[in-house]
Amino acid sequence: MAVEIPPLVKPSRLRGRGGLLGECLAEFLGTFVLISFGCGVVAMAVAALPGSGRAATPTTIFLAAGDWLLITWGWAFAVVFGVYVAGGVSGAHLNPAVTLAMAVRRGFPWLKVLPYWFAQVVGALTGAALVYLVYHDAINAYDSAVAGPKVNGHTNATFSIFATFPAAYFQGGIWGPLIDQIVGTAFLLMLIAAVIDLRNQAVKANLGPLIVGFAVAAIGMSYGANAGYAINPARDFGPRLFTYAAGWDGLAFPGSVPGVYSAYWWIPIVGPLIGGAVGILVYDLFIGDVLLVRAELAELPEPGRASPVRTSDEE
Repeated sequence: MAVEIPPLVKPSRLRGRGGLLGECLAEFLGTFVLISFGCGVVAMAVAALPGSGRAATPTTIFLAAGDWLLITWGWAFAVVFGVYVAGGVSGAHLNPAVTLAMAVRRGFPWLKVLPYWFAQVVGALTGAALVYLVYHDAINAYDSAVAGPKVNGHTNATFSIFATFPAAYFQGGIWGPLIDQIVGTAFLLMLIAAVIDLRNQAVKANLGPLIVGFAVAAIGMSYGANAGYAINPARDFGPRLFTYAAGWDGLAFPGSVPGVYSAYWWIPIVGPLIGGAVGILVYDLFIGDVLLVRAELAELPEPGRASPVRTSDEE
């Protein structure tokens, strides 16, 4: 609505938010929204739907592909609305891998990288705390009902509401999950670069956040089961910090389940940071540089043509 909205705080007191502080506040809030809806949808699937009688049993989760689609579309919407909330102030990175990639290839100031990372992690931790506040009764009910190994009464299933872990078929190895995180985040940054590149087929009418959400859904559907497709160090590390404080202990740090995997916590941090840089470099090597050369030559052939169409006068 095109109306004048009065500030809640006197404008003279808001001047400090006009720069980096305001950007970090936006990153905090956008990441908070991302995690509140993203971890919230996992809490629904794992604990709330079974516990509320909307599943076959109080411990029934993931019986069909539709359960996974609930997760992937929930995270997609979480990204969409997180980006819409913060995009106008900070660019809505909401992800340390995005921030690093933008510094590597898009001129984002290196001095802002660590403050952005801090704001993103704190926003993710706070979002996880909100999800726990809303769903702790469902979480406790699930942990009480399910049999199996527990840490302080908590199970790995409820830990998965907040942070990620690798599939059992990796047999505790690190290379499979690490490669998975590099590949997933590389695709994420490649697709983000394509969406925001005005030289390419840029998204119109402020639909960029929606398309980025679709990208996250596609990654979850195609590469999600290996290791939970964190593809975002803050998305995993912030909630992992919260779960450690809330009693999941070793499941969170160092991220271990005896006989299954151990010391996993660093993989959803290192993998996405590497993958993000790889993804944006690949985009620029194969697409960005070509678009740059065409712009410099002022010759823009139609897609699929080897050369521009010339008129008879030009010939």
